[in-house]
Amino acid sequence: MEISREAILDKTHYGLKIYAYVLRQYYPDTTVLSVKGRDCGITRNPFNGGKETLRIHIDGVIATHRDTELKTFNGDVFEFAKYHFKTIDEADLLQKINEAVHLNLEIKENDELEWLNEPDDTWYAYCSFFKAPVRNVFPAETLRLHQIFALITSDKYKRITEELRAITNVKEARKFKANRFDYVTLSGIFEKRGDKNLLKHSNLLTIDFDHLENLQELRTQLLNDEYFETEMLFISPSGDGLKWIIRIDISEVSHSEYFTAVANYIKHNYNIEVDQSGKDVSRACFLPYDPTAFLHKRHQAL
Repeated sequence: MEISREAILDKTHYGLKIYAYVLRQYYPDTTVLSVKGRDCGITRNPFNGGKETLRIHIDGVIATHRDTELKTFNGDVFEFAKYHFKTIDEADLLQKINEAVHLNLEIKENDELEWLNEPDDTWYAYCSFFKAPVRNVFPAETLRLHQIFALITSDKYKRITEELRAITNVKEARKFKANRFDYVTLSGIFEKRGDKNLLKHSNLLTIDFDHLENLQELRTQLLNDEYFETEMLFISPSGDGLKWIIRIDISEVSHSEYFTAVANYIKHNYNIEVDQSGKDVSRACFLPYDPTAFLHKRHQAL
């Protein structure tokens, strides 16, 4: 079995580490890449006389480049690597990248049944589900994201959602929601709802957008956000807000720190201040009726 492009991209952050490796061979004492979101700005191109004309960007699942001066100098990271490693043979190129960037990918003999012995590393998001009222802090069960999506898109909460949206008094609406709506803790499973009682984080973060005048416009923008993939998105119980659920990595950064970073990102890119309640890992997310809710396809397979 030969080394695959997918395996290399998986270990090089879409190929950015390959770009960085090649550029450092020519400019060892300088910062060669400055990543901001999915864009790396302009850097020097060793294949254009060292001019600052090279723009690198993450397109989908692979990093690509183009030269602002040389109109024919463009392509993906593997095409860029060919210039440095001076090879056009695919297998040879992938092996040279593997060795140079120290990826430690092994070449094994092809075995059609080998996948049976591999561990199941499929990512599932597990959340605690609580029956109303919100003062009930003990979970009824653990649900995966597709099960929560099924509740939201079914008719289960249709009547109480309509009743809530008919209430004009803010205090009465808040009380009605707290007493009548089931809820989940999307950021993990809990022994008892409270930050200190977290059993396992789901690697999910919920961002609340309240009192929106352009709800559908923002919904479209979030689904097409160039940096964060949407795991789930639905209209809030009030009807004038959105719940945006994204995947985060808390292996090196805490939940609250990640929330602050995402909130700053939203402020910078969308000029919107988000509800700060998302900073709490045990925050309650009430389940409304939204037949138009979005769920990423990775969660739809049972």
